[in-house]
Amino acid sequence: MRRPGDRGQATVEAALLLPVVAVALLAVIQVGLLVHARVMVTHSAREGVRVAATGGDHGEVTEAVVASGRLPPQRLEVEVVPGGGRVTVVVRFDAPTNVPIVGALVGDLVLDAEATMRLER
Repeated sequence: MRRPGDRGQATVEAALLLPVVAVALLAVIQVGLLVHARVMVTHSAREGVRVAATGGDHGEVTEAVVASGRLPPQRLEVEVVPGGGRVTVVVRFDAPTNVPIVGALVGDLVLDAEATMRLER
């Protein structure tokens, strides 16, 4: 049996809980996008070091990094460091956090990845 003062209680509880659930869902989406960007940065560094190890110049390495990760080139920084019969490629990516509400709270993150490979000559 219902008491006379209990009408609409479930509606009020749902209305109070809905914003919390929505922000949590947006946070999960933002984390997923950042994890995807991290994987793409790592993949890009590996592709770049493959090109560098086979004798590619800095321009070719940068092209390989941009093409493999499908990341915006204006947010990428590629560094090629040769030495000791090896070459290292460092990729830095300014990952945007543009999911509404959550992105504004977190701010953009810098993701970086490094890959080293023996020179093939």
